[in-house]
Amino acid sequence: MKVTLSTDTVTDVRADLLAIGVRGSLGRDPYVKAIDKASGKQLSKVARLEGFDGSAGQTVRATPGGIKAKQVLLVGLGDGDVTVASARRLAATAARTAASFGTLAIALPDQELLNVRATASGAVLGAYRYTRYLSGDRAPKKELGTTKLMITGKRTPELREAAAAGVSLGESVNHARDLINGPPNDLNPITLAEFAKAQCKELGVACKVWDKKGIEKLGMNLLLAVNKGSGIEPRFIHMTHKPKGVKDAPKVCFVGKGLTFDAGGLCLKPPKAMLDMKCDMSGAAATIGIVLAAARLDLPVEVHAIVGSTENMLGEDAYRPSDVYESLDGKFVEIINTDAEGRLVLADALAYARELGAEFLIEHSTLTGACMVALGPWRAGLFTKDDELASRYLDAAGHEGETYWRMPLDDELREMLKSDVADLKHTGERSGGAITAGLFLSEFVGDSRFMHLDIAGPAFQERVHGVHPKGGTGFGVMTAIRFLESLVEPDEAAEDEAAQA
Repeated sequence: MKVTLSTDTVTDVRADLLAIGVRGSLGRDPYVKAIDKASGKQLSKVARLEGFDGSAGQTVRATPGGIKAKQVLLVGLGDGDVTVASARRLAATAARTAASFGTLAIALPDQELLNVRATASGAVLGAYRYTRYLSGDRAPKKELGTTKLMITGKRTPELREAAAAGVSLGESVNHARDLINGPPNDLNPITLAEFAKAQCKELGVACKVWDKKGIEKLGMNLLLAVNKGSGIEPRFIHMTHKPKGVKDAPKVCFVGKGLTFDAGGLCLKPPKAMLDMKCDMSGAAATIGIVLAAARLDLPVEVHAIVGSTENMLGEDAYRPSDVYESLDGKFVEIINTDAEGRLVLADALAYARELGAEFLIEHSTLTGACMVALGPWRAGLFTKDDELASRYLDAAGHEGETYWRMPLDDELREMLKSDVADLKHTGERSGGAITAGLFLSEFVGDSRFMHLDIAGPAFQERVHGVHPKGGTGFGVMTAIRFLESLVEPDEAAEDEAAQA
C-alpha cells in the first residue's frame, strides 16, 4: 500500500473513504464543522442519530453531500490529547473499513511527528489481510491501494520521513503476521530460516543459519531433543543489525521461540488445543520483525535476533518424559512433560545469546497457557528482576498501546524445579506454571539483564481487537522498537539538571 501526504482540505480531498478522528464534543471538531458547512450539517445529523459522541472506539459512517470524498468515517478517540496509540488505532480502524476500497484519506488529529508515524503504521496494519491461500470467489477483488495523510502546511522532509518510518514499522509487523499465519506444511524451520536470510540480504543485515549438523556441533542438545520426533530438520538463526558509523552503540539481543508446529510430542495435545499451534513460533516472528524494523528505521542500536526453530512431533525417535539431556551450558535437564518443549529450545538459545555480551537480553515466547489464564487474551506477561528494565519496557508498551503486566519471579518456587536425577527438571507443578517457566529460563542467562515476555495471549487472536487482526498479530514488535529508540534518546532529567547547574 502507498502512503502519501496530502494538503487537500476535508471538503476537497478525493477518496473512497475519508476518516476523521473525533475527540470529545462533535460540535468542536474543525473537520466536522467544515463538512457540515458544505453539506448542510448532514454529517453531524447522522452522527447524532447514531448516538455518536466521540467515545473511544465508536464509529459511524455517512455519505454527506458537498464534498469530494465518497464516504466519511468518524472514529471516536475519547477525551484528552492524541497519543501514538490513539492515532494508530484511528488509522487501523479506517484502513480496515476501507480494505476493499481504492483510496483512503485520514485527517490527522495533529502533526506531531510520532503521531504521523503512528498513523502511517496504523494504515498499513489495518489494511493487512492474509490472502495467500484464497482463490476464485474467495480472493479479494480489490485492495486498499493508497492512503493519504492529510496535513496542514507544507510537506516537510520531517513529515515525509515520519510517514515513511511508519510504513516500514507497519510492514515489519505484517511480516511477522504472515509468518504466524502461514500453515505448518508451508512454514517450517527450514522455510522460516530461508525467509530470514532473504529479508536480511535485501536489507544488508548479517544473518547466519545453522542446520542440524551445525546445531549438533554447537552442542544444543535440548533443541535437538525436541526435534527428535520430527521428520523436518531444525534450524538455528542469528540475525544482526549493526548501525554504520555509530560508536559505542547500545547492544540488545532478542531471543524468540520458533516452534513452527507443536503437537505436544508424546504428551499429545487434544485436537482442539492443537488447531492453532502453527502460532507457537510467534516469538520467533516478533524477534525477526524487530530486527527487520530496526534495520529499516536505521536505528543507532546494535540489535541481535536469536531463534531456535523446530517442530515438536511424536515420531519413532521422539524424546520422552524421564529422558535427561545436557544443555548447551552444561546443565543436565530431566524431561517431565514433552508439551513443555519451548523452554528447552529457549534454554539453548539463551545460553548462546548471553555470550554475545548484550546490554539487555529480551526473550519473546508463546510459552504457557497459565499466563493466558492469568492475564487473558490481550495482555502479555513481563517477567524480570530488573526494575529499571521493567519500567523502561512498560513505558514503551504504554506509548505504543501494547499491553503487558509485570509478573513475579518468586525464588521460593525454584524448589519445584529440583530433580532427583539431574541438575533440574524443566517443569514444576501446575500452580505457578508461568512463573516456574520463567525461573527455568533464568537458569541459562548468567548475569545478563534478562527479561522473559510470555506473549501466549496476544500473539494470536480469535477476533479483531484494536489494531490487531484475527489470527497472527505481530505483538511485541512496536514496543521493542520504542524501547530501542528510548536507549538513544537524550535523558531529559539529566539535561535539566545540567542546565540548572
